[in-house]
Amino acid sequence: MRLGGRLAAAIEVLGDIAGRKRPAADALKDWGLSHRFAGSGDRAAIGNIVYDALRRRRSAGWLFDADTPRAQAFGALMLEWQQTPASLNAQLDGDRFAPPPLSDDEIHLAQSRRLEDAPAEIRADLPDWCVPLFEEVFGQDWVAEAAALSTRPPLDLRVNTLKADRPKVLAELSEVGAASAALAAQGIRIPPIDGSGRHPNVQVEPAFQKGWFEVQDEGSQMVAALAAATPGMQVLDYCAGAGGKTLALSAAMENRGQIFAHDSDKARLAPIFDRLRRAESRNVQVLSRLRELEALEGKMDLVLVDAPCTGSGTWRRRPDAKWRLTDRQLATRTGEQQSILDAAKAYVKPGGRLAYVTCSLFAAENARQIDAFLARDPGFAPLDHDRLWSGCFGGHAGAAYVERDRGISLTPARTGTDGFFFAALVRADAH
Repeated sequence: MRLGGRLAAAIEVLGDIAGRKRPAADALKDWGLSHRFAGSGDRAAIGNIVYDALRRRRSAGWLFDADTPRAQAFGALMLEWQQTPASLNAQLDGDRFAPPPLSDDEIHLAQSRRLEDAPAEIRADLPDWCVPLFEEVFGQDWVAEAAALSTRPPLDLRVNTLKADRPKVLAELSEVGAASAALAAQGIRIPPIDGSGRHPNVQVEPAFQKGWFEVQDEGSQMVAALAAATPGMQVLDYCAGAGGKTLALSAAMENRGQIFAHDSDKARLAPIFDRLRRAESRNVQVLSRLRELEALEGKMDLVLVDAPCTGSGTWRRRPDAKWRLTDRQLATRTGEQQSILDAAKAYVKPGGRLAYVTCSLFAAENARQIDAFLARDPGFAPLDHDRLWSGCFGGHAGAAYVERDRGISLTPARTGTDGFFFAALVRADAH
C-alpha cells in the first residue's frame, strides 16, 4: 500500500474508534481481520498514523480547525511525519485508494497556523477537564509535561539478573539499537520509532525465551527499585497483575526471602506463571484467593500496592484512553485506591513499609491519596523521599519531582519514562 491507502485506512479506523468509543487496539485488529491483503508493514504504518493522531488529537485537528478523523490523521502526518500539505497532496495524486487531497481551504488553514500560537490546552493535547489537574501538579510546567505524554514512547527492557547481566543482553540485542537506560540500573532502551517504522519483536529473541530480560518501562523498573526489597525479606505484592514488578522484586532479592503475589482479578494474574518459570524466580508464591492472605497479617517487611488507576502516565502508549477518561472514572479509581490502601496496611508488620504506586500523574490519585491515608491512620509515617531518591538514583537530583513527605513523581518530560508516582510509608505502631 502507498501512503494514500494507509492514510485512508487510518481515517476509517479513527472514525470507528470515535463512533463506537472503543479501544484503538480493538479497532485496528478488526480492520486487519477484514483487510487481510494488508501486509505487516502496512498494518504497522496504519497503526502509527492512528496512534499519532490520537496522541496529537487536539493539536493535529487545530491545524485544520476541525475535530474529525480526517483532520487528525492529516495533522498527525504534518506534526509527526514531517509532511507538508504539498508533499501530502503530491503523494495522494493518482492513488485511487487515497482520501481526497487537501482542499485549497485546508491548505490555507494548515499553512497559516503555527502550533506555538495555539491555546495552551491545544499545545498540551489535553481534554479541557484535565487542564486544572495538570496545573495543580506541575504549575507553570504543565503544558510541557502534558505535551510530553503526546510523544512516541521508547521500548524499554529490564535485565533479569537471576540469569544474565546488562552487557550480556546488550550484546544479544546489538542489532536492534538497544542501549543502557539512563537511570534504571538494569534497564535497556530501544529508542522511539520514526515514521512508518516499528519496534523489533524482542519476544522472539532467544535471549527473551531464555529469560534474560523482560519488557518493562524504565519508570516501572525505577519504582520497583524505590520499594527497596532486599534478600531475605517477606514481601506482599498486593496488586501483582501480570507480575512485572513481582519479577523485578524477585531479582532484587536474589531469589531469597519470600514474595507473595496476589491480585483480586485472576485473569490479570494469569500470565505471571509463565513469566516466573521463564525468569526462574523461585521465591514467589501466587495467592489468588483473599483468604489465603490471612496468615500474612502483620508479618510483611514490605507490602507493595501497585494500585488500579486512571493510567494517565501511560498516555504515550495508550493515547485513546486519554479521550475516554471521565471525571467520574477518576472518582471511582480514587475510591478503589482508598479501599485497597486500608486493606493492604493490615499485612505490614511494625517497622515494615507500605509502598504505594500508580501509573497516574493526578494528585487526587497520588499525593492527596497519601495525605488522606496518613490522616486516617497515624500509625504510619512517610519515609524521607529526598533521601530515598538520592540513595537509589544519586547524581540525578532533577530527574523526578520529589516531595519529602508525600512521594516521588516520574514523568516523560523530566524523567524520560512513563508517568509514575511512588510513596513509601513505615508502620510505627505495634498493633
